[in-house]
Amino acid sequence: MKASPMVWTGRALSALFVLFMLGASVAPKLLGMPVAAETLVGLGWSADYVLAIGLMELAFVLLYIYPRTSVLGAVMMMGLLGGAMATQVRVGNPLFSHQLFSLYLGLVMWGGLWLRDPKLRTLFPFRR
Repeated sequence: MKASPMVWTGRALSALFVLFMLGASVAPKLLGMPVAAETLVGLGWSADYVLAIGLMELAFVLLYIYPRTSVLGAVMMMGLLGGAMATQVRVGNPLFSHQLFSLYLGLVMWGGLWLRDPKLRTLFPFRR
């Protein structure tokens, strides 16, 4: 069966989300890059959490990629993104560039999943 343009758009959005997470968040943490620890310390967290957060992000992204567990991965990732948003609010970072960035990521993640998964579209229909 041929995939519709909507499904391909969803796949593209999902791929952008996955590539961003792997390249900008997971890799620096798992490769021990100093910027990961510096960022966490600047937000009031201990640098000891870098590896654990990186492993959680990787696990959630992998769950998101696999079709049978994609919704579970998205829900778990939203929990992590919610915590990131709360941290940004707590330290008083700018609203649109920092505090809402997790929301932007979540919208891309869920939008991609909604476009590529007909069961999710049935559960959350878009009505005119």
